[in-house]
Amino acid sequence: MAPNWNISLFHYRNQGADYSSILVGIQVPASEDAEFRRFLATLGYPHWEETQNPAYRLFLQ
Repeated sequence: MAPNWNISLFHYRNQGADYSSILVGIQVPASEDAEFRRFLATLGYPHWEETQNPAYRLFLQ
């Protein structure tokens, strides 16, 4: 992860099973979007872009 990317939101939720849910919000400069997407691809974890989600626009933006 690049040192100038900012983790602005983190929430961990244990579901009482052998897996958990994690919500992470990361601020990345628009000019580094392609590099960030490559970084996410190397992790191998499922992830979703929520920037266009109406809930994000109402409560987090």
